[in-house]
Amino acid sequence: MPIHEFKCKKCGKIFESLLLQSDKKDKVSCPACGHAEVEPLISTFSFSGSTSSGKGRSLPLSSSCSTSGRFS
Repeated sequence: MPIHEFKCKKCGKIFESLLLQSDKKDKVSCPACGHAEVEPLISTFSFSGSTSSGKGRSLPLSSSCSTSGRFS
């Protein structure tokens, strides 16, 4: 998703705005005070998924089922 983070130069509020490729960043205004002068911030990338600790991953079939097909 193209979500961009901005900071208002007047009141200092940090906010996010969804901008499509056709949208222009100079049309963004502060939602708190309405000021049109905002500066883009460098945002970190967020990803949700499995980790190296194994959380969020499914177990292999051989360790979660017995040979009869029932869960152990």
